[in-house]
Amino acid sequence: ETLMGSRACVKMAAAAWASGFLNAVLHTGNTFSIPLCQGNVLQQFFCEIPQILKLSCSDSYLREVGVIVFSASLFFGCFVFIVLSYVQIFSAVLRIPSEQGRQKAFSMCLPHLAVVSLFVSTVIYTTLKPPSFSLPALDLVVAVLYALVP
Repeated sequence: ETLMGSRACVKMAAAAWASGFLNAVLHTGNTFSIPLCQGNVLQQFFCEIPQILKLSCSDSYLREVGVIVFSASLFFGCFVFIVLSYVQIFSAVLRIPSEQGRQKAFSMCLPHLAVVSLFVSTVIYTTLKPPSFSLPALDLVVAVLYALVP
């Protein structure tokens, strides 16, 4: 509570929930409006958007680009917020006078940073890779890395 009050924490949690809900509603609405003409069997263990778009028989490119641009903007905002938060956390940790206190604080932060890095890197890979470069086994491994491991 020295660095952040409970009101700020509640506001950040509410913003995270609201933006995640809005992103999910946009993707879900867009996905359900796409006609599928190549069956409904995916080569994944969950309905990942690029895999669903492969089954589509309509040209939903512009609509999906709009949703992806919104999601990318949301992602970039969250990424900047996370980086700024870690800068604040690390500067506060480095001001801890005892070596043992700093080690304990870093041991709490570094696993979270590793999970965030794994999630961000696999999502960026999935989102930015060209559709022509699609290896089903690799797509499945990457999907597991960003959906289950964190």
